[in-house]
Amino acid sequence: MFTGIIEGVGSVRRLEPVGGDLRLTVAVGTLPFERVELGESIAVNGCCLTVIAFDHDSFDCDVSPETLRLTTLGTLAEGAPVNLERALLPTQRLGGHLVSGHVDGLGAVRSITPEGRALVWWFEAPDSLLRYIAVKGSVAINGVSLTVNAVDAHGFAVALIPHTVANTTFGSLSAGSPVNLEIDTVARYVERLLQFNGAP
Repeated sequence: MFTGIIEGVGSVRRLEPVGGDLRLTVAVGTLPFERVELGESIAVNGCCLTVIAFDHDSFDCDVSPETLRLTTLGTLAEGAPVNLERALLPTQRLGGHLVSGHVDGLGAVRSITPEGRALVWWFEAPDSLLRYIAVKGSVAINGVSLTVNAVDAHGFAVALIPHTVANTTFGSLSAGSPVNLEIDTVARYVERLLQFNGAP
């Protein structure tokens, strides 16, 4: 599990096709990288990936075909910046919301509008995901935990403060950029429970 509070921005060092999927090497950049362990989970642009090898400033992960279908990872270029977060420890503050790192699908930046010192970002989202997104609810965009400010028939809006833009990859995005979306897990469970309402 993750919090959606980005710990560092790294970059794609190498993308290597392997047996129908992809091996991804990520340079850790500003991510604190002490005591990394083989098999631990690191969220890369919101995608929970398993460390299969590492050195002092990078780590390798295998990206499955399912992950390639549902996320932007397969379209990243070498050198592209990525948001990074190591898995949540039981002793950490939960500053964002519980994020699984299991991306539900893709959205896209619709518009970016200044409002005071903040920026209002509108994102397009497919109907299959938009149904779970509610005003004042939580959503993870490229692994960043954000509060939904508005919803319309095609997407939703969030407000980004200068700190978030400066310390994530949002500064590299523009209208039309694809993003990874993870909806709040609670919404999924509520829907599943309602499907069995009244069932023996």
